[in-house]
Amino acid sequence: MSQQPTSTGVTPGAGPVTDPVTGPVTEPATAEPEFRRVTTAVVTGSAADEPFHVDVKAGAHPLTSDEPVRRGGSDRGPEPFALLLASLDSCTAITLRMYAEREKWPLAAVRVRLGYETNGSRGRISRKVALTGALDDARRARLLDVCERTPVTLALRAGVAMDTTEDRA
Repeated sequence: MSQQPTSTGVTPGAGPVTDPVTGPVTEPATAEPEFRRVTTAVVTGSAADEPFHVDVKAGAHPLTSDEPVRRGGSDRGPEPFALLLASLDSCTAITLRMYAEREKWPLAAVRVRLGYETNGSRGRISRKVALTGALDDARRARLLDVCERTPVTLALRAGVAMDTTEDRA
């Protein structure tokens, strides 16, 4: 059975085709899915008496971030990497609770502890998860496996494209 050329003149699986007039004919590129906004955060700060203190609005929720005193801040809130870890911590705990609830597993509590280390050029995060409840070893192993696929875990492991422009509001 022979394959028929597509509307572009390319026979699927036949390799590149050259049109004698216009040159190489290729399949149209598959469009990537459009991005959709998932969440937002806005940070404001000034260089007055607390040079590194910033007010954060994450969605509708006010937060504070700062640098520790040893780095010139006033330590009025968590430092930026602590907020990053808190994001991963909370995503891990929430995802595990959702999964256990869906499976109707007796997960009573989750505690996630994270640490960030760097050697100057690369960083790594260590994650320790404590699961409380009448869970057998197979369910505990499955929940630890689920940790590897939480949304924030996947974003951090894949890397996230970032565009920076000036906002002249």
